Amino acid sequence: MARKEEPAGDAPIHCRFDELLAERDMTLTELAKRVDITYANLSVLKNDRGRAIRFSTLAAICEALDCTVGELLEVAKNAPV
Repeated sequence: MARKEEPAGDAPIHCRFDELLAERDMTLTELAKRVDITYANLSVLKNDRGRAIRFSTLAAICEALDCTVGELLEVAKNAPV
C-alpha cells in the first residue's frame, strides 16, 4: 500500500534549532553562513515547514552545531505517525 503524502507542515518532525542555537549563543544567520545555506531555507526547517533535507546538509548543520541528528530532529509530541 502506498504511503499517503502529507501536506507541507504536517510532518511529525520537529527541528530543535531554537534550543540548540540558544545553547550555543548562535544566530540563525551565523548558522546559515557556517553551513553555506540560505537563511530562508534554514528558516523553513526551523519553523517545521521543511519537506526534505539532504543528508549532506543535515551533516553540515550537525557539525556546525556540534550535535547529533537525534539532538536536532525529534518526533513532535502528539503527532500521528
